Amino acid sequence: MANIIINGGRKVAGSVTIGGAKNSTVALIPAAILADTPVSFDNVPQILDVKNLQYLLAAMNVHSNFDQGNLSIDPTTIEESELPASAIKSLRASYYFMGALLGRFGRATVTFPGGDNLGARPIDQHIKGFEALGAVITEKDDVITIDASAHGLRGARIALDTVSVGATMNIMLAAVKAEGQTVIENVAKEPEIIDMATFLNNMGASVRGAGTDTIRITGVSSLRAQNTHTVIPDRIEAGTYMSLAAAFGDGVMIQNVIPEHLESYTSKLLEMGVDLKIGDDQIYVGPSKPLQPVAIKTMPYPGFATDLQQPITPLLFLAEGESTILDTIYPQRIRHVAELRRMGAEISSLNPGEIKINHSDRLVGTNVEAAEIRAGAALIIAAVMADGQTIIGNASHILRGYDRLYEKLSGLGVDVTIEGVNLINLMP
Repeated sequence: MANIIINGGRKVAGSVTIGGAKNSTVALIPAAILADTPVSFDNVPQILDVKNLQYLLAAMNVHSNFDQGNLSIDPTTIEESELPASAIKSLRASYYFMGALLGRFGRATVTFPGGDNLGARPIDQHIKGFEALGAVITEKDDVITIDASAHGLRGARIALDTVSVGATMNIMLAAVKAEGQTVIENVAKEPEIIDMATFLNNMGASVRGAGTDTIRITGVSSLRAQNTHTVIPDRIEAGTYMSLAAAFGDGVMIQNVIPEHLESYTSKLLEMGVDLKIGDDQIYVGPSKPLQPVAIKTMPYPGFATDLQQPITPLLFLAEGESTILDTIYPQRIRHVAELRRMGAEISSLNPGEIKINHSDRLVGTNVEAAEIRAGAALIIAAVMADGQTIIGNASHILRGYDRLYEKLSGLGVDVTIEGVNLINLMP
C-alpha cells in the first residue's frame, strides 16, 4: 500500500506546470481503438489510470507506449477478447470501452466498472443511449453485454434524463460509427467533451455542438488519425494547486492552464479575497491574507466542479467565519470530513452532500486515509498546512489522478516522501 508522508509547516513557493486532463485522458485512450490507424497523444498525465488503461489495451492485443507524456497506441491489430475484471473494477473510466467497443465491433462485453466509491453512479443513461442506437443489453453477474451486431448501429435521437459526462462521451463513441445521424440532447458541456469531439473530428468524424446542450453526430465508416492530439490541461489539478498556494503559499505561478475552464472556481477564490493574477495561460496566486467565508454549490459545468469541492476545503479553514459546501453531483463525497477532523479541523457534515467548515487555527499532523482521489488531494493540502508529520494511507488513489505528484510538490518546497509505489513506472 502506498503512503504519502508530509512534514508540514513549510510555505510553498515557485511555479508548477499543470499536466493533461485526467478526465479527458481516460476517455481518449478507449476512444483510440476506434481508429483504423495508429494514434498518438501528447501532454498525457503520468498517472496510474493511464497504466491501468494500457493494461486493458494489451488484453485486446493493442500495443501502446507511454514515455514522458507521449502516448502512442496502435489499434490495427486489435482482437475481441475478455477484458481483465480486476483492472476494470479498479477504474471507473473503463466503462468508456463499452461505447468504443460497440463502435468498433458492434458489440461489447464488459464487467461492471469500479473506481472511486462516491456513492451510486448508475450507468442507466449510457444503457439508454446504446439501446436507442439499436443495441440489445443483457446483464448477469456484474457482466454487461451490449450487442448491436444483428442490425448494426443506427443513428437516433437521444434525450438524456440527467446531465452525465460519462454517458455523453460513451454515446458519442458508439454514435460516430453508427449509420445516419444521432442527436443527443441534454448533454454535458465539460471541456473534456470538447476535447473528445476535437480528437474524433480530427480523425474524420462529424461531431457538432460539443460544449452546447445538443450534440449532432453523422456516422462515418472509418476514422484515421492524421496528427498527434494534445490533451487539454487538467482544470482539476490546476484548482488543487491554486488551493494549496492560496492556503499556504508565498507566491505560486500555475502554468499551462486554460483560465476559461476555471471561471466558476476562480470566482469563488476572488470572492474569498485570494490574490489572483490571471493571464492567458497562467494564474499567479499571491500569499495568504485574511479571507472571507463563502457558500459553494457544485453543479454541472460551467458550474463549480464536484471534483474541486474537496481540494478547496482546506483553504476554507482560513476564512473568518463559516463556509458551506453543497455537493449536488455526488452527495456521498464527504469521506474527507472525518479525516480532516482527525487533524483538528472544524468541519462537519450532518446531511448527505452538506458540509460546514469553520475557521480552524491549527491543524496537526497524524495518520489519515485517502478514500478517493480528491479526498486525498484535500488531505495533502491540509498536511502541508499542519504542524508535524502526516502519513496519508491508500495513496494509490491520489496517484491515479495527479500527474508527477512527488516532482511537483517537492518543486514547490513541500517536504514529501512517497512510499510503496514505483514512481518511475507508476506501477504499485
